[in-house]
Amino acid sequence: MLIGKRIRGGTGTSSPGPGAGGSKPDRQGSPASPAGFRLDAASGVPADLQLARQAGHALRLGYLKPGDQLPKARDVVASLAINPNTVLKAYRELETKGLTLGRPGQGTFIEATLSQVALPELAALRRSLPGWLAAADGAGLDENGIVALFTSALRDSRERRGGQADRGAAGCETEGAA
Repeated sequence: MLIGKRIRGGTGTSSPGPGAGGSKPDRQGSPASPAGFRLDAASGVPADLQLARQAGHALRLGYLKPGDQLPKARDVVASLAINPNTVLKAYRELETKGLTLGRPGQGTFIEATLSQVALPELAALRRSLPGWLAAADGAGLDENGIVALFTSALRDSRERRGGQADRGAAGCETEGAA
C-alpha cells in the first residue's frame, strides 16, 4: 500500500501500509512521496489516475477511513514535482465517486470507504503472499505475468462460484494496479 498511517498534513489513524511514507526510491527509481503517493512514468497510466487508484487502494484495504485527511495538494505537488492540476484532478475524481469531500481552506477528507474486510484479516492474507510471489518469480514471471495470472485465477474463481468478476475486484478503473 502506498498511503500510510500519518499522511503528511493528514489526520489518518489507520495502520501504515507496506511502502508507506518515507522518501526512499521505489522500484522504478522515482522517489516515493512523503504523502505516500508514487508515480510510475513507465506505466503509461496518467498521473492523476495513478493517484486516484492509490487512494482507492488505501480505502479498499482500510488504510484510510472516513474522517482521514488526504495530503494537501501542494504537498503532493512538491514531493512528486507534478502539476497542481494533476493532483486536483485526482482528488476531484475521488469526490465525484463520493469517496472524499473537499473543505475550502481545510483540505480533502475521506467521506466513505471501500473496505470490505477488517485489517487483521487483510494482514493475514498479506503475510501469505510473499511465498506465492517468490514461487511466481522463481517460475520466471515478471510483474505483468503475475498480474495476468492473478487476474485469470480471480475470474476463474468467481465463475466457479457462479458470479462474474466485478470490475473493482478485477482491478479495473480506479482500483487497478498503478
